[in-house]
Amino acid sequence: MREVRTGPVRPILKWAGGKRQLLPELRPFYPHQFDRYIEPFLGSGAVFLDLHNMGLLKGRKVALSDINADVIGCYRSVRDYPQQVVGHLRVLERDWRTGGSAHFYEIRDGVFNPTRREVFEAPNPAAAYTPELAAMLIYLNRTGFNGLFRVNGRGQFNVPAGRYASPLICDEENLHAWSDALGTAGRTIRVWPFDRALAHAGAGDFVYLDPPYAPLSATARFTSYTADGFGPAEQELLQQTVIQMASRRASVLLSNSAAPQIRQLYAQHPRARSAGLRATTVAARRAINSRAASRGPVREYLITNVARRSV
Repeated sequence: MREVRTGPVRPILKWAGGKRQLLPELRPFYPHQFDRYIEPFLGSGAVFLDLHNMGLLKGRKVALSDINADVIGCYRSVRDYPQQVVGHLRVLERDWRTGGSAHFYEIRDGVFNPTRREVFEAPNPAAAYTPELAAMLIYLNRTGFNGLFRVNGRGQFNVPAGRYASPLICDEENLHAWSDALGTAGRTIRVWPFDRALAHAGAGDFVYLDPPYAPLSATARFTSYTADGFGPAEQELLQQTVIQMASRRASVLLSNSAAPQIRQLYAQHPRARSAGLRATTVAARRAINSRAASRGPVREYLITNVARRSV
């Protein structure tokens, strides 16, 4: 019998813009009361896990989603077949210890991308994701450059190898804890665009949104989180959706960059303010710049209609 994890569950995927380091700034805006938690840009799931670890999701419905079928397919495999994922990861970790970056590229180009291409020819790629493919995604994420997920215009994962002395690739106990967290009754995980996931969000719902950030400059955007990208039009659609949810009395908390477009859409927009939304700036550390000297603190927005509370 496996040991049950007693410490906090941690993300199994590193993610550009992951929110673990921002959690102390987010927690004061978790509402006191809500019936359902909705997170439509799941990514690493750091906020979902924080709420789970704090016991705030106990007895409540949870609707998790992301448009990225790799993320959802990986998490579903971990939820449904954790031991199989662990078995494949053990082999990948063993072979990385001897092969290093050469093994990374062998798996990325020779196995992961060809297998992924076949999976994405299926009508429902997330449902076709296998435990072996999930293990390869976790492996490439844990050993790739800065934990990026990036695909080129042909849909090929093209993140280069990272420089790590001893990365944690197979954390068996944490993978099983993730499986338990996702498999709790009343929790769903789907491949959905955010507007579909939020179409009926309203009173009694707590919605956390962590979309791909608007770039601070024309040169700040890195190649796409999905092949379709997330640009100014998507940011505007998201703003309209957030205003509608707030008007329906959902509790909303959104993270984004302090880019001029986001300031105009939320901090300076009369409809956003009339819906009760307020923008607060916080300091966050940016970790995906290729130059270490450029990874210092930056200002980001937290946009919410939830009153700040002491924690």
